[in-house]
Amino acid sequence: MSDFVLYGYFRSSAAFRARIALNLKGIKPELRFVHLLKDGGQQHTAEYKALNPLELIPALVHDDHTITQSLAIIEYLDEIHPEPPLLPKDACGRARARSLAYAIACDIHPVNNLRVGRFIKSTFKTDDEVVFAWQRHWIEIGFNALETMLARDKETGAFCHGDAPTIADICLIPQIANARRVDLDIARWPTLARIEAHALAHPAFDAALPKNQPDAE
Repeated sequence: MSDFVLYGYFRSSAAFRARIALNLKGIKPELRFVHLLKDGGQQHTAEYKALNPLELIPALVHDDHTITQSLAIIEYLDEIHPEPPLLPKDACGRARARSLAYAIACDIHPVNNLRVGRFIKSTFKTDDEVVFAWQRHWIEIGFNALETMLARDKETGAFCHGDAPTIADICLIPQIANARRVDLDIARWPTLARIEAHALAHPAFDAALPKNQPDAE
């Protein structure tokens, strides 16, 4: 049995990030599934709330410590298993990789996640297409900026920063998957599309795809 336990859901982009990081580090956690829709959302059960009062996934348990928030999980894994590194070696490179990752994880993703969509739908008595339009709007704004940031910077390589995956790619690929779910054509952002194609050829990213998870529906 693994000494790592990952609580997640196949379609969650934050859990997707954690899976990529674990795969890149060669760590095979015990997987425990928290279905975000069944039973009113299993993340709201008393058992899971005791583990993570935020009622969000993922959560990683290791050595009797629970780590929440995907970015904290990624950096924790990088500290305890330094190879291969998920952050560049130099301070400027680390800042750049983090700025790209945070643009996704802090600015694009939070306004588009499940609980925001549900609030919009229930509060404003609207339908799924209005929620999708909301999500497309914020993803488009974010992707336009990311495309500019990546396309103009000589530090962009096969991946977001150089030719090895970093925390930036770990955040980007799940967000592109979210964009596809709301019918955005990723070809509009050629640099993002190129990085995605390169990343998905990497076994760590491919194995983390939602469709490849045991709880996939």
